[in-house]
Amino acid sequence: MMKITYHGQSTIVIEANGKSLIIDPFISGNPAAKVSVEDISVDAVLLTHAHGDHILDAAPISKANNAPIVAIPELAAYMSWKGAETIGMNIGGTLDLQFAKAKMTHAFHSSGIIDEENKNILYGGMPAGFVIEAEGKTILHAGDTGLFGDMKIIGDRHDIDVAFLPIGDHYTMGPEDAVLAAEWYKAKLIIPIHYNTFPAIEQDGDAFVKALEERGIKGKVLQLGESIEL
Repeated sequence: MMKITYHGQSTIVIEANGKSLIIDPFISGNPAAKVSVEDISVDAVLLTHAHGDHILDAAPISKANNAPIVAIPELAAYMSWKGAETIGMNIGGTLDLQFAKAKMTHAFHSSGIIDEENKNILYGGMPAGFVIEAEGKTILHAGDTGLFGDMKIIGDRHDIDVAFLPIGDHYTMGPEDAVLAAEWYKAKLIIPIHYNTFPAIEQDGDAFVKALEERGIKGKVLQLGESIEL
């Protein structure tokens, strides 16, 4: 039985085959989070891109759990400078974590680390998403992204059980584009992410799910800390 837990923004934990991974841990910076960084026990940390609301807690979680950080090479190098064990990979590649396989997919976004104090911006590599396969299930985490046509290819290439799609608008695609993305990914269940953490990305998750249902697509809003089992 696979268990998936949503911790707000784009942070999800997938438990499968007796182990677990976390994607884009942003907990200490989210005032609505129901857990603390110290509560997180995982075997791997996956990062879609280098923005602070996706990597903030990656190094602490990695080091506390002896869990490698999996990321695009530039971001993996940055995380290694923070003292974390890292595994660099690139778009199109698949990494066997033993308990799950993680394939890195395209996302259309930006990716960089802003050093406010020194007024520097560090290139964070290309943004990405992940297709996770474990226990006969396939999970898509789209990462931060706008709408793009190759979502159709990803949907054709993989039989996706659950897709996590950003709907916040402003920094990613909004609800209308996310509904179209859901059609292209053809997942059995769509769960919205990357919304309501900040004023600029406030959205109505229930309205998004209703829009999906009007097109015959199953959707579900997960509250912070809520889990589903597959």
